Amino acid sequence: MSLAAFIRSNTSGIISEWESFARSLIPLSNDMTPLALRNHIKEILEFVVNDMDSPQTSSEQITKSHGKGAQKDEPRPSAAETHAALRLAGGFNLDQMVAEYRALRASVIKLWKAAGKEVPADALQDVTRFNEAIDQALTESIRYYSKKLGDSKNLFLGILTHDLRNPLGAMVGAADLIPKIGAINERQSVLVSQILESGQRIDEILSQLRDITKARFGSGLPVIRAAMDMGFIGRQLVDEARLLHPQRKFALEISGDMEGSWDKARIGQVFSNLLGNAAQYSFKDTPISITMKGGPKEVTLSVHNEGIPISSDKIERIFDALLRVSAEDKEHEVGETANLGLGLYITKEIVTAHGGTLGVVSSEKGGTTFTATFPRSGLSDAAPAS
Repeated sequence: MSLAAFIRSNTSGIISEWESFARSLIPLSNDMTPLALRNHIKEILEFVVNDMDSPQTSSEQITKSHGKGAQKDEPRPSAAETHAALRLAGGFNLDQMVAEYRALRASVIKLWKAAGKEVPADALQDVTRFNEAIDQALTESIRYYSKKLGDSKNLFLGILTHDLRNPLGAMVGAADLIPKIGAINERQSVLVSQILESGQRIDEILSQLRDITKARFGSGLPVIRAAMDMGFIGRQLVDEARLLHPQRKFALEISGDMEGSWDKARIGQVFSNLLGNAAQYSFKDTPISITMKGGPKEVTLSVHNEGIPISSDKIERIFDALLRVSAEDKEHEVGETANLGLGLYITKEIVTAHGGTLGVVSSEKGGTTFTATFPRSGLSDAAPAS
């Protein structure tokens, strides 16, 4: 019996094994009905056997190996694509969905070998066509799963940056209005200030999440260049840091030409993130030094602070998104949180998008210094950060 004929004759047994394997993948599957677990396996098997029975040229075989061999009359979304969408909705991750296809491939071959007393003369061709069809269905599933996952991320990003900002704006606006309506006591004033500060912090986190999502899953951070004076931004952001941290000393030194073509808002983010990081992770009684030097082709920004040095293993990953201080470092935390990665990751992306570089050195004796270089003009506008 040919492999295609075997699959047609033993569809129920193949589907039963598929269901058993799918149920073993994650606890969530225990609550799924047999129909949900079986999903579109019958339709996928129909695609496989129809593909195996159809004529195929060498050119079509090569096209299929590149993941472009879908049948012209196959409906869209295909059974494999629908399967991927339902598995995503059911909580299956990509590895688990791929494992289902591996299990299907192994089950069919195992059952076929067990049922036949003799190996057909064209068995090798059967297996080759079977593997090609399975790979095609798998490719469609992976591609569609990834697309749907990307759509979900975009939806999540939209909710964060738009829907949450509306109630947040109302909350901050109400807190700002309370002292203007009438006199409040000192305790009430403190509570209102806390609401305002927390609201502003949430807004900042939303902006960072928007940027980090664009950088990792989108087209990179957009950079809109215009002529500007980086020294002016430096003075402005250092003054803001002094207001936010009145107990800290910020020493700013500027030398050389500060004129260039950069994204003013993004450069402000770089200053804000580096100054905030320095204030958070430095000893309270030590100054934070900011140095800006204008060279022939670029401007260099350095932010230095004294504090617990960054270990060598974290130096290598300091600009990774969502890197956090490990449990053994908790005793050394300075500030309210121990998140080292979100702002620094975005900072790295902004500097890279400007064609510059960002690095850090840290030691007990020398303290910690972040250094960013910004070419005066768009030397790498064609290559956005990603």
